[in-house]
Amino acid sequence: MKVAVLGFGTVGFGVYEMLKNAAGLEQGPVLVRPGKKDQPYKVTSIEEIVNDPSVGAVAEVMGGVEPAFSYASAALKAGKHFVTSNKALVAAKGPELDAIAREKGVAFLFSAACGGGVPFLHNLALARESDAILSFGGILNGTTNYMLDAMQRLHLDYADVLADAQRLGYAEADPTADVSGLDALRKIMLACAVACGTLPTDGLLNEGIESVTAADVAHFQSRGYTCRLIASGGRTEDGAYAYVEPVLLRDGAAECAVLQNFNMARYEGGCAGPIVLMGQGAGRWPTASAVLRDLSGILRGEREMFPANLRRGEVDNSACSHSYYVRLPAALAGELPAASAELDGELCRMITEPIPVSQMHFTAARLRESGAPVFFAAVRE
Repeated sequence: MKVAVLGFGTVGFGVYEMLKNAAGLEQGPVLVRPGKKDQPYKVTSIEEIVNDPSVGAVAEVMGGVEPAFSYASAALKAGKHFVTSNKALVAAKGPELDAIAREKGVAFLFSAACGGGVPFLHNLALARESDAILSFGGILNGTTNYMLDAMQRLHLDYADVLADAQRLGYAEADPTADVSGLDALRKIMLACAVACGTLPTDGLLNEGIESVTAADVAHFQSRGYTCRLIASGGRTEDGAYAYVEPVLLRDGAAECAVLQNFNMARYEGGCAGPIVLMGQGAGRWPTASAVLRDLSGILRGEREMFPANLRRGEVDNSACSHSYYVRLPAALAGELPAASAELDGELCRMITEPIPVSQMHFTAARLRESGAPVFFAAVRE
């Protein structure tokens, strides 16, 4: 099967190179921007790919929603299989692309959109067919894991570790999607859709790592905690829950051993119990390998990752509760129910009583609107 590649950046180059030695697959045309056509196999118009009868599948690694959605729609309507590593595209337009693929009898696969080389979505889609998936999530963003790990093991401050992550290529020049938690949130949205049949549109809660300071790290480390950014999702009686937030874990927890830019994904099956997957979550070769995994799956007859009953809907985090570590101005300490508290000059550091996830996120947002600096992380004992 000849495969066309849309985009020739870091991942696109990796996909094209891996196609050389992939059983049953061969290199096809590569879509590049106007002015970048410097080889015969490169093209600058999607029509050259859509109208090429020798192309059986298209692999999109451009990023963004447009023009990726238009290109994907055109490829699927032309009867070509489509795989992508583009989480923003699948989170925004996945149901539409899935519907076109089913109508045309072709594949729409996207396991590379979450976890890079870690086969998280791939395994969720397989497990869903024979088992009830109860919960899922984990460390799904390598950039923030690298930064938190460096702050805690090397005792660096936030600005220094962000600059280091950018120098190494782990963080973009604009790191907002990573450090705000948006990247992890999009990934848990896809996991929710694959495992539960609900692609979340409302009710999502998201807290990144922008508020953590070196002083916060020193304080919670002195009490035996390690911080990781964790995406959490699972089934509820009527649907699903999904949120992202920093979590403090005791040093023996498995997540504490996930260092640098690695990912750790978990899911729990009603029969299988807990399953843990760990590996490189981003980068040229891990992500390219996931794209090739999907392309090889097409040769074996795989066609979809979303369940047939996929719907867009609201998630409900109201039943999720736990204690939180919170740093906020001492004058505002009464805003949350404290199980314990310590004064640190004009700051208060507390552990709350168990409270709903939504209460913590909404309270922090309200206090920040008034200008109060707040850091919070769930406490998992």
